[in-house]
Amino acid sequence: MAIVKLTNVKKFYPLGKIQVEAVKGVDIAIEEGDFASIAGPSGSGKTTILNMIGCIDTPTEGTVEIDDTPTSGLNDKQITSLRHQVIGFIFQSFNLIPVLNVYENVEFPLLLGKEGMGKKEKQEWLDYLIEQVGLVEWSRHKPNELSGGQRQRVAIARALATKPRIVLADEPTANLDSRTGEAIIELMKKINRDQNTTFIFSTHDPSIVEIADHIIHLHDGLVESEHKNGIPVGAK
Repeated sequence: MAIVKLTNVKKFYPLGKIQVEAVKGVDIAIEEGDFASIAGPSGSGKTTILNMIGCIDTPTEGTVEIDDTPTSGLNDKQITSLRHQVIGFIFQSFNLIPVLNVYENVEFPLLLGKEGMGKKEKQEWLDYLIEQVGLVEWSRHKPNELSGGQRQRVAIARALATKPRIVLADEPTANLDSRTGEAIIELMKKINRDQNTTFIFSTHDPSIVEIADHIIHLHDGLVESEHKNGIPVGAK
């Protein structure tokens, strides 16, 4: 069953007196536990689609459903709750808080929700996440003391702090060298296997694309091809 479903989704942006068609009618279904890559060159619509799945943006036409719920019918409070409880975000620019150390950055999303974990449970969960991303000895260091790859590992742990069912990552390896980028994707895949967390990430790097189990190729705002576990799903 699809945890994320886009049906005939279109997104137009005004540019002066003309309308730019960023997404031109896309149908995508992503099942729970998928490790999905949305691939394509710059301008193909990757980021726009991720933003619509993450409720950062809304479609001009069509529907985006998260767990069978159309996002267009949600109010601001419901969208905030959905983002906090169901969706985690990993940004290519890391977006870590400079004055907080690794542990505090990972903990931060848990401070925003009203329904927190117990103190012991929270500490055990945060310690587990930091161990999973290989940063135990760096847990008291601040972002400016870390490498790019280490910062992205912090961002992954932070995205998982609220135990989201879906993690969205927009070009998560863009600011990393190829070897570090592949290690980051492999780490995401390990968490996908261990936690059954659904990962959806965008990339234009072919070597990163092939690590995914579910690959959606975009071109000029349309799905050009789609494969799942190496089997063509068919162009849409």
